[in-house]
Amino acid sequence: MQDALIPYLKDIGRGKDGARPMTREQACHAWSLLLNGDTDALATGAFLMAMRIKGETPQEMAGFLDATHAALQYPDWPQDERLTVVIPSYNGARKLPLLTPLLAHLLARQGLRVLLHGMATEERRVSVPQVLEPLRALLPVSDQDPVWIDTATLHPGLARLLDARRQMGLRNSAHSLVKLMNPCPTGRSLVLGSYTHPEYALSMAATVAVMQDHALLLRGTEGEVVADARRQPRMEGLVRGQRVWLSEAQSGSLATLPELPDGTDPQATAQYIADVLADRLPAPEPIRQQVAIILQLAAQVGA
Repeated sequence: MQDALIPYLKDIGRGKDGARPMTREQACHAWSLLLNGDTDALATGAFLMAMRIKGETPQEMAGFLDATHAALQYPDWPQDERLTVVIPSYNGARKLPLLTPLLAHLLARQGLRVLLHGMATEERRVSVPQVLEPLRALLPVSDQDPVWIDTATLHPGLARLLDARRQMGLRNSAHSLVKLMNPCPTGRSLVLGSYTHPEYALSMAATVAVMQDHALLLRGTEGEVVADARRQPRMEGLVRGQRVWLSEAQSGSLATLPELPDGTDPQATAQYIADVLADRLPAPEPIRQQVAIILQLAAQVGA
């Protein structure tokens, strides 16, 4: 019996110049097959590699997101009027302290509901749960605290596709998808999406436009959505798929550098975050600016 992915492979597997794009509906069906494990390993690997060579169109990525959103096990959120900020974390920290939890707590203190989701995709990087664990011991517990949810809890099939990198050695469409995924199907929400290469800023914004979603896109810190604590990055805000705000990256020489921990040690990072939240240390100015921008976007989402 022919694998159900084969008809799609015949279109997308013709190389970068010869491949034909899928429609949004076709992409949704193909990605549903992958999520549900309804294809064999050979066809799955061939599809992921073909998409990496061809590159996803905004319509294809929207279809992948449609399939993912329809299949997620959504968190049980309390019903209230707060806007939810969705923070994906799939890169972690390689050289710099991982300050994604600091951003999450600063946003929560502004009355926003904050959901972090992710999983470790590289062995040698520090992940958000590794920082959150010591941080919880340093902070008072509050019902308003950010919530972390592992990708495998949202959908085991999605976690399996992300984990294919360990066998294939390369990222695939799932790694791009999770940066725009929204695990909040009801109520108002704003997704923070990061990119490492400038060309992805265009493709991500185009996908948000197709989805008619709300997002803040920026060149994050080592792939994380938190602004680089040393220098303000480029940021673009979209509401209902339309650009409403754009900040170019900070240029010129820096007068001062923030007092950051050396390296990526989770305990030292957690202590630094706790000190900032307790006002014993100042929050880095780029992250303060990022919080202010998110609050501006949140107000427009609710308008």
